[in-house]
Amino acid sequence: MNEPERPQIEFPCQYPIKVMGSAGPALYQHILRVMDEHAPGYAESDISIKNSNKGNWQSITVVITATGKPQLDALFADLKTSTEVKMVL
Repeated sequence: MNEPERPQIEFPCQYPIKVMGSAGPALYQHILRVMDEHAPGYAESDISIKNSNKGNWQSITVVITATGKPQLDALFADLKTSTEVKMVL
């Protein structure tokens, strides 16, 4: 049996990156630093923040213009370097 081919992403494209972690300024600042390095040019309006019910956790989504898989791989790796980050999607 032949497996169907996975759809390929066509770059450049708008690409949402969701980071979940401990709520607070350290998480937000870490995400901004990584985005500034790997995906400059995003707008503040491209960032959305959702807090957990008790306020201990945050989900921060940034929509970037992705230029290729190497950019995304480096961005994901750098986001995961902070202990504040629990998951990157």
